[in-house]
Amino acid sequence: MPTPVLDYIPVLSLTRMERDAFAQAIGESFRTFGFAMVCDHGMDSGLVADGWAKAKAFFTLPEEVKRAYLVPGGGGQRGYTAFGTEVAKGASENDLKEFWHVGRELPDGSPLAKDMPPNIWPTEIEGFRETFSALFDAFDETGGRILSAIALYLGLDPHWFDGPIEDGNSILRLLHYPPVSADAPGVRAGAHEDINLITLLLGAEEGGLELLTRDGEWIPATPPPGALVINVGDMLQRLTNHVLPSTSHRVVNPPVERRHIPRYSMPFFLHLRPDFLIDALPQCVTTDNPRREAPITAHDYLHQRLVEIGLVKK
Repeated sequence: MPTPVLDYIPVLSLTRMERDAFAQAIGESFRTFGFAMVCDHGMDSGLVADGWAKAKAFFTLPEEVKRAYLVPGGGGQRGYTAFGTEVAKGASENDLKEFWHVGRELPDGSPLAKDMPPNIWPTEIEGFRETFSALFDAFDETGGRILSAIALYLGLDPHWFDGPIEDGNSILRLLHYPPVSADAPGVRAGAHEDINLITLLLGAEEGGLELLTRDGEWIPATPPPGALVINVGDMLQRLTNHVLPSTSHRVVNPPVERRHIPRYSMPFFLHLRPDFLIDALPQCVTTDNPRREAPITAHDYLHQRLVEIGLVKK
């Protein structure tokens, strides 16, 4: 029997803990596991419930209707990505999921528009745009608060990340894992690390998400209802010269008796501005931890990784 994740990782309160204590606690959780659990995050439960209802309504649409929202050559960055398209880096089997992406709405004339395409919106679901625009903003605000705590943990000004994530190329993903047969392969989404700075995830309560500990044990990452699972992405790992590790995680199939139940989740991939240069922070480079990677822009790194996971062709 796997060890429950809460035996390892405490649930931290974003509002009830003192600022510096929260920063220290989430920093240590990230440093040890690459993951954290956060409650009292302030996201409106009614808005979240509305988001779940509209996401489920979209995924129940006929296949030909959903496929009308595929964006050729878009790398899955906006609109619909069909079942079985994405594959984890280095994996041989495609993931058993379909998803919809909502990105940032840029101001008119933004120079970043060349790297960040406009959103598209399904006309079949009334209020879809309004609900997910509001949820994007809510995730964005909460993610900024988490990064402020991480800045404090790293000895930076609490507003250090404000500029690097301003108009960042963040993505809200609506994820649907359809029911699977009793004899389906054991993994719905192969082991992988996220590309971005941090990921904020709602919907992990259904189970299936697992993270890999430093001891090589896969443990279930199942938070209390309504809590966020937050993990370090590869961009933050590069920025901190691996002081904060991007941890492998996967989604496994449920027990046979629950395989007829679809799984939904709502991750928010918080990204840097495309033109931000990711270079190791000086305080994270030491004689014991020498610089590991060369500087690279957030856009170039994202493109490199999208090719690796099959969403962009070489």
